[in-house]
Amino acid sequence: MRIRLFSLVLILGSCLVAAIPAAAQQVTPPAPRPAAMKAGAEADLLPDEPVVTQHTARINGQSVSYTAEAGWLPIRDDGKTVAKMFYIAYTRNGVQDLAARPLVFSFNGGPGTASVWMHMGYTGPRRVVYDDEGFAPMPPGQLEDNPHSILDAADIVYIDPVPTGFSRMIEGEDLHKYHGTIPDVESVAELIRLWVVRKDRWMSPKFVIGESYGTTRASALAGYLVDRHQLYLNGVILVSMTDLGIEQGPDVAYATSLPQMTATAWYHRQLPADLQGRPLREVLDESEAFALGDYLAALVQGDRLDDARRTTIAQQVARYTGLTVDYVQSANLRITTRRFWKELLRDQRLTVGRLDSRYLGIDQESAGENPEYDPAIADWNGPFANAVNRYLREELQYNPDLQYNIWGNVRPWDRTSPTPPGEMLREAMRENPYLKVMIQTGYFDAATDYFGAQYTISHIQPGGEFRDRFRFRFYESGHMMYLRKPDLANANNDLRDFLRWSLEGVQDYPRRAR
Repeated sequence: MRIRLFSLVLILGSCLVAAIPAAAQQVTPPAPRPAAMKAGAEADLLPDEPVVTQHTARINGQSVSYTAEAGWLPIRDDGKTVAKMFYIAYTRNGVQDLAARPLVFSFNGGPGTASVWMHMGYTGPRRVVYDDEGFAPMPPGQLEDNPHSILDAADIVYIDPVPTGFSRMIEGEDLHKYHGTIPDVESVAELIRLWVVRKDRWMSPKFVIGESYGTTRASALAGYLVDRHQLYLNGVILVSMTDLGIEQGPDVAYATSLPQMTATAWYHRQLPADLQGRPLREVLDESEAFALGDYLAALVQGDRLDDARRTTIAQQVARYTGLTVDYVQSANLRITTRRFWKELLRDQRLTVGRLDSRYLGIDQESAGENPEYDPAIADWNGPFANAVNRYLREELQYNPDLQYNIWGNVRPWDRTSPTPPGEMLREAMRENPYLKVMIQTGYFDAATDYFGAQYTISHIQPGGEFRDRFRFRFYESGHMMYLRKPDLANANNDLRDFLRWSLEGVQDYPRRAR
């Protein structure tokens, strides 16, 4: 176990989708949007033309020569350019048949964060240096080649939604024009469409990959691209998946979050000896069975649960979470995630991370209900911010007098959508029988937990007709599972396998009479 302590005031909770069960959240109407705030002249600082550089790297055991292009595309409204959206595209040199070359559009989430995390940590040809287990060395952040990048197998376009990265609204335009579920999807879809048009990549197999809130965007994009642009995707990759707007209900949310607590307690050696001595996957199998079995059945009974049964369930919850029976009973068997992060190691005056519960934090006081900060994001912010600025300005030679926004101000964010993103994904799969989906998730991600993701996917098409078009991959790390080197290699290989699988077609889809 390692403690990572950085003096940061940025709280990720304002930037990533919360994983607290619905019963623990206060339901409030969306905040009214303030009067339109107009953009300044920042967009004028961007170069008029993209900057193109040439590179070579050893990737997946072979030498790969590639072109990097950093630039922006105009986002228009009624024919008028209202924003400049920044992208970095990597294309392999010497490819003769672009119709066989997969094209992957990549973005992160927040909402309000740039594509830097997957770009500089996961799939790009250069990455931020972390140790083998995925913890940052002493600042400033350093760069190294990424031998596991998928650039050998696919071209990649990293997208920074407005106002992240170098993306900006044009002077005089509404700063918050694209800060909502559907407006955001509209703007990103337009960049994808325009990039395909300008680079003449209509014949290439097309994929989107999103992380965290980016999975909400990716799912909605799958449907929006079909409906608005008749652009069909071959695959959607969801990294650290949100609930996609699929309702669980409070009792189900408590049940689905319990196995992740089990994983966290196992990692920090807080489980009973008979569980602690077994492999994590075996322990999770047992925890999952309890969560959707006796535990969920007890929760839905409410005050009709008799005292003897309540005590038995409390003992089991304590067994799988590392908490005391008294604490579980005092919480009415319902453990919110934020309370768990504060309580698990309270006797050591430590908290556990939200985005990666392997990380440890120290609050000013060990008392209280909630952690002061997320030690995981504290570990990630500095190294990535330093590395991406150095990389863009020195190696890619894209150096405007403009701040690269790791985090952009997108508040308030309008989460209303006439159709939930999960339903938009279902509709895309209905319209396109060749569309396949992969979900990548870490056992120690407490913000978008792995078991909740399984529940969500299982309810997109509950009848099971799409079951064989979904693929899950799990890793013994957190939200950014690729920071841990064994998972970096495995996850990129899983991406390569998914690209191949997605292009194999489907078997016996009921589209015609037999």
